[in-house]
Amino acid sequence: ADIPVIPDLEEVQEEDLAMQVAAPPSVQVNRVLTYHDLDKDLMKYAAFQTLDGEVDLKLLTKVLAPEHELREDDVSWDWGHLFTETSSEIVTEWDLGQPERED
Repeated sequence: ADIPVIPDLEEVQEEDLAMQVAAPPSVQVNRVLTYHDLDKDLMKYAAFQTLDGEVDLKLLTKVLAPEHELREDDVSWDWGHLFTETSSEIVTEWDLGQPERED
């Protein structure tokens, strides 16, 4: 009486998932601020001039460098050239640090 029975295919009513479409997720997308916007906001709002209401950031905001001064061109590195240059500098520094020996 307690023997499990395998159901027939006619008895099993499977849902046809091929015709069903899942609802898209609802995600709130916020605009990403550019460096220019951040720079303007930094100088504009007094809220950015203190951290946690205790640390004064006014001196720091006065000496921050603008983005265009920090940008550097991408330069590809060659392993052999870097290794040779670094080795040469190390040997030169080592030679300058060693006292001259008189034979």
